[in-house]
Amino acid sequence: MSQTLRNNMRTIHRYLGFFLAGIMAVYALSGMVLVFRNTDFLKQEIHYEKTVAAGIQPAKLGSALGVKGLKVLRTEGDLLYFKQGSYNRSTGAADYTVKKLPYVLGKMTKMHKATTKDPLYYLNLFFGASLLFFVISSFWMFIPSSNVFRKGMYFTLGGIVLTLIMLFL
Repeated sequence: MSQTLRNNMRTIHRYLGFFLAGIMAVYALSGMVLVFRNTDFLKQEIHYEKTVAAGIQPAKLGSALGVKGLKVLRTEGDLLYFKQGSYNRSTGAADYTVKKLPYVLGKMTKMHKATTKDPLYYLNLFFGASLLFFVISSFWMFIPSSNVFRKGMYFTLGGIVLTLIMLFL
């Protein structure tokens, strides 16, 4: 392995790390918050009173109101009751409460979960490729014959074993 390649990898690793420090912090925080996405941890209740089209079928009410997993629990005349509130079929008036993450955390988790339908997905691909570069370039940080490199290989093996355990549990 040439000294020039090692120095170039170290330099790119260092400055790319500094450049991506902010986004790595965002992904670290949003990743931890996403672990609790099926709970109400950190979520705030937001009350809505809005009018949507009258006569919406119960199966389509959730998408009209922007409430995931909406299930009508009972019907009394024109009123449909669901866990989050109610909807008047004749007037289209809906009164409901949803729980959402605070604005900044919501934006962070949205970015973390970006798909190809989101214009941010190019940045997510760049970030993912950068993280992969960090993994590969870390092996050029030390001379392979050094004690630090050898010990690093033991830690790498331990990390791979832990990853496999986490994947298959």
